[in-house]
Amino acid sequence: MFLNANSIVTNLLESKKEKENKIFKNNFNLKINLNEVYIDEIYFVKNLQGLIFIKDNEVVDTNLSANFENNKNIVFSIETKNNGEKITKLYSSKAKPLVKRYKFIKGFDEGDLDFISTKKNEKSVSNLKIYDFKLKEVPALTKLLTLASLQGITDILTGEGIRFDEFEMKFNNQKNLMTIDELYAIGPAISILMSGYVEEEKLVSLRGTLVPATTINNTISKIPLLGKILVGDKTGEGVFGVSFKIKGPPKDLETSVNPIKTLTPRFITRTLEKIKRN
Repeated sequence: MFLNANSIVTNLLESKKEKENKIFKNNFNLKINLNEVYIDEIYFVKNLQGLIFIKDNEVVDTNLSANFENNKNIVFSIETKNNGEKITKLYSSKAKPLVKRYKFIKGFDEGDLDFISTKKNEKSVSNLKIYDFKLKEVPALTKLLTLASLQGITDILTGEGIRFDEFEMKFNNQKNLMTIDELYAIGPAISILMSGYVEEEKLVSLRGTLVPATTINNTISKIPLLGKILVGDKTGEGVFGVSFKIKGPPKDLETSVNPIKTLTPRFITRTLEKIKRN
């Protein structure tokens, strides 16, 4: 038996809930055992197994697992506490089928995905991590690199793609507002630290720091002389990257960049944490 779960996956990822049309009239447990499930028009999983508990037309508890090809797997769970707090977890050792749903990312490849979200009183607090992946054809990033005059990295992005070792985003959602507390990505070519907010279909406001990897490597290797490195001995030295702002309606974003001489303590701390962890 097989199932096309494309729309179901989309609703889960976007936290959509149908409130007007009640599909299920009664509460019940559903045991899942399917040979093949399509999660989009291309990708599918095999041997989907687990349990789903539906209450008041909503999934309140579930624990599902399945397999991609090449021994890759996906695990999804929802746990609802007595106080109404709902914890959603998703791990996939093949991230592409999930990430490719977002239209502003057209060149995502490879990667593992780890997601956890806690929701209570219509507000969710989430953490998304993606490991060891490549990106290309991302208009906002391409424009940012071009404005920063990082042509070499721009060429890589539009060619084979830029590799990242790790991406982590801490954010929360309430109604139509997503607040990004921190987005950090580190890779062999560049690292990015960003924060801001996105008001659905109305306004995007982001600001952050982008630093080439050569700068980070040089900085880390000379930590004992940190002050001298950040400022530099001569005029023009110590310009490590750019600070940037992205703001405007989703379809008409304005991007501005400024060279920076000093990396913020937050950027240095996050980079050292990632390197040490890896």
